[in-house]
Amino acid sequence: MPNVMTPPFDRRIGVPLLSRLRTERGQQDPFPIYARLRTEGAVVPAPWGGFLVTRFGLCDEVLRSGAWLEPDRHWRERQGLSTRWLAPSAREMSGTLPALNPPEHTTVRRTAGAFDRGTVQGMSETVARVTDGLLDTLADRLRRDGEADFAALVGEELPLATIGDWLALPSADRPRLRELTHEQVFAQELLPSASQLARSDAATAELRTYFMELVRERRTHPREDDPVSRWITTWDDLEPDQDKADEAVYFLALFVLLASLETTSTLLSTMTFLLAERPERWDLAAARPDLASAFVEETLRFDPPTHVISRVAAADCTLGGVAVRTDETVHLMVGAAHRDPARYRDADRFDPFRTRPAHLAFSGGIHYCLGAPLARLEARTLLRQLVVRLPRLTVVRRPTMAPRVAFRRLLNLDLAFA
Repeated sequence: MPNVMTPPFDRRIGVPLLSRLRTERGQQDPFPIYARLRTEGAVVPAPWGGFLVTRFGLCDEVLRSGAWLEPDRHWRERQGLSTRWLAPSAREMSGTLPALNPPEHTTVRRTAGAFDRGTVQGMSETVARVTDGLLDTLADRLRRDGEADFAALVGEELPLATIGDWLALPSADRPRLRELTHEQVFAQELLPSASQLARSDAATAELRTYFMELVRERRTHPREDDPVSRWITTWDDLEPDQDKADEAVYFLALFVLLASLETTSTLLSTMTFLLAERPERWDLAAARPDLASAFVEETLRFDPPTHVISRVAAADCTLGGVAVRTDETVHLMVGAAHRDPARYRDADRFDPFRTRPAHLAFSGGIHYCLGAPLARLEARTLLRQLVVRLPRLTVVRRPTMAPRVAFRRLLNLDLAFA
């Protein structure tokens, strides 16, 4: 351990700020709270132990460094039965790709083979077709009722249809899978309540049953050009125990569903909210279709779907001059890092013309989001079609946010013709 003098600190210092993040007002606009948190330091002690990291440079360093690990199943077991890390849903999530460390992570990511350039290009036609149909529905509802909930009609439907078609999931099953996804995510929240964990436990159990049955069905009746069938073949070559092979495929399918539905739907609705909130943004997007990618990237910086990413120290080290012990947790406050004035000029302004737009919305390093290319494709396609097909839309009422800190979700996005 380097000989670093860490000044004494009071872990209670972040309590009022974190409490405000959990309020309705804090979930609507957490960024003033993040700004206050940044003034406490680049590495702030968390009230429950570990640290909150508020600066872009340090968050980026942690994500790219092999000195920091995912809180995997082995780490979780060391935390004790009384912690939320060993809730049934949290324990189950420790088997999915984002919660693995090398060498297991390396093996599983290689077998996934998902969302490479060829796969994403092959999905572009589906994304365009589905987007077109959903915007028809949105336009019809706007004309009929005068307003419509974009989040329900488009934001949540586009990722569900895209990934549902790719996994060949029956259409009748998809609404329930969406509901279960929204319930399951509480296991991955920063500070889930006991009731939220209970809901996550129930949803996770149902998801396990569903996908294990799906894997068994595809094993019996394999399909051509089906990722689940391909994963079964791949894992049969790697794992002689069929039950273990089937479980590995289940974890891949579960991960793909959860990642595709939860964060992408938030990206789509947040992007549309930011466009409809300011007429000049909508008009710019309509006049400059070449800026579609820039609008998507600035949305991901300005208000990313995931505001917190957690890592643990692989060994005693220092971070931002603060001593961190082996197994201690750091929570990377991505939402705060994305407004870091040391990284971004005029950080609180939405600006698609930024010359330094890089962000951490898709994590970084070896855990960089596998589905990032698909999320970007869906967002770009939606943006281009939305501003061409519909006249300018306006926000009827500010969206209600789900009661979360780490994973943003708009419960509604009510729009009308401007």
